[in-house]
Amino acid sequence: MEHRFYTLDVFTSNRFEGNPLAVFTDGDGLSDDQMLAIAREMNLSETVFVQKPTDEEALARLRIFTTKEELKLAGHPVIGTWYCLQNWASFLRRMAASIFFKRPELESCR
Repeated sequence: MEHRFYTLDVFTSNRFEGNPLAVFTDGDGLSDDQMLAIAREMNLSETVFVQKPTDEEALARLRIFTTKEELKLAGHPVIGTWYCLQNWASFLRRMAASIFFKRPELESCR
């Protein structure tokens, strides 16, 4: 089973400074034990798993794990995860736009 993840440093613009964080953007389908095992393997202060929301008013469900347990809430993981998702969404929009604008060129090559 493959899952996409990102590592980032929260509260800094410099690598290897700030608060380290791992964000798994596709955390659905992982059991609690699997998420805890992954968090242990990442060996960071927190690892976040983004899942589909369980509340209709929510945008996503964030599951935050340390190497020992799941946390109900933690500041830098939430801020870092939303920053990561915002940048990921921006990247996807740019990719979709570039594919859309290049498509006529591809069709004219047929």
